[in-house]
Amino acid sequence: MRAVKGKNTALELGLRSLLWRNGVRGYRCHVRRVPGTPDLAWAGLRVAVFLDSAWWHGHPSRWTPGRLPGRWDTKIARNRERDEEVTTGLTESGWCVVRIWDFELERDPELCVTRIAAAVVAARAVVIRSGVRAATVA
Repeated sequence: MRAVKGKNTALELGLRSLLWRNGVRGYRCHVRRVPGTPDLAWAGLRVAVFLDSAWWHGHPSRWTPGRLPGRWDTKIARNRERDEEVTTGLTESGWCVVRIWDFELERDPELCVTRIAAAVVAARAVVIRSGVRAATVA
C-alpha cells in the first residue's frame, strides 16, 4: 500500500487542470488544517472537495465485501466510516462538502467541474450577502 499515491494523482491533476481552464480558481491543495485533508479547499468560503477512489473508499459498484481477506473488509469499512465522519463534521461546521468518485470524473469531467463551480459560487454568494468573510478552520 505504500506505493499507492495519496496526492497529486493523475485524476487529481486532471481535475485541477479542468477547474483552471474553466476559471474556477482560488483553491488550495491538501489543506491539513481542514479536517479530513480535502484534495481541494476554499477555506475562506468553506468549500471542501474530496476526489475518492471507488475501490479504496468502498463504492458498492467497485467493492464487494468478502472477496479478499478480512483485513481488507475492515480497512475499507473504516475508510467509509471516516469519510462519513469527516463529511458530517465539516457540514455541521458550516462547510459545503463535494465528494466526487474517480469513475464520475472519468465518465463526465465537465459535470464534476460544474458541481464544484456551483458550490464555490453559492459559497461566495453567502459571503457577499452576509458581508462577513467565513472563518477558516484553525
